[in-house]
Amino acid sequence: MELVAVRHGITAWNLERRYQGQRDIPLLFPDAEVGLLELRDALVDERFDAIYSSDLNRCQQTLAWADITKAVVPLTLEPRLRELDFGEYEGKVYDDLKDLPHYRAWIDSVGELQIPGGESAAQLRERLDGWLYDLATNAHANGHKKILAVTHGGVIRELRRRFETIHFWDGTVLQAQGRRWQLIYQKDEHGKGEWQCSSSSAVPALANATP
Repeated sequence: MELVAVRHGITAWNLERRYQGQRDIPLLFPDAEVGLLELRDALVDERFDAIYSSDLNRCQQTLAWADITKAVVPLTLEPRLRELDFGEYEGKVYDDLKDLPHYRAWIDSVGELQIPGGESAAQLRERLDGWLYDLATNAHANGHKKILAVTHGGVIRELRRRFETIHFWDGTVLQAQGRRWQLIYQKDEHGKGEWQCSSSSAVPALANATP
């Protein structure tokens, strides 16, 4: 199966470097247009068997702007594809938080500590595990070979850690960009599923990039 995961376009809070998490912040126009047009051009010839989108507005706006569905394609609004819940950090910038002991501890833990009133990286991975299991089940039942997911930076970071086995800080993708993975889902004799990734590449593709 081929999975393409893209991050939503630019919002005002992205430009202000605020933690926006699950706050339903819309895209910022005209600032978002350049990235969205580049994403549209990159995916113009793609044909997906199914599309999943975070149910937050900025992802649905990105999907609508990308205008990549040339035929009737099943669309699932998926809360499990939401960004990490930043709890008490929502709407704040680094300077607001840098002197707080729990924030410094969270940074030092590379996101593994639970944010006050929010989630930990492990909780994000847990809901992504559930989504990936359902993704594999639905793909097998319906013959889906190519799937699009419109989601958030933190989600793509965790997917990159899973499929590309890279460090947390190396998993960043910019707004209206993402990753393309070639995946195989296999079950062992106990029925436990495991994902294997054979290739990964940037979306839109980087100039002179090799697979």
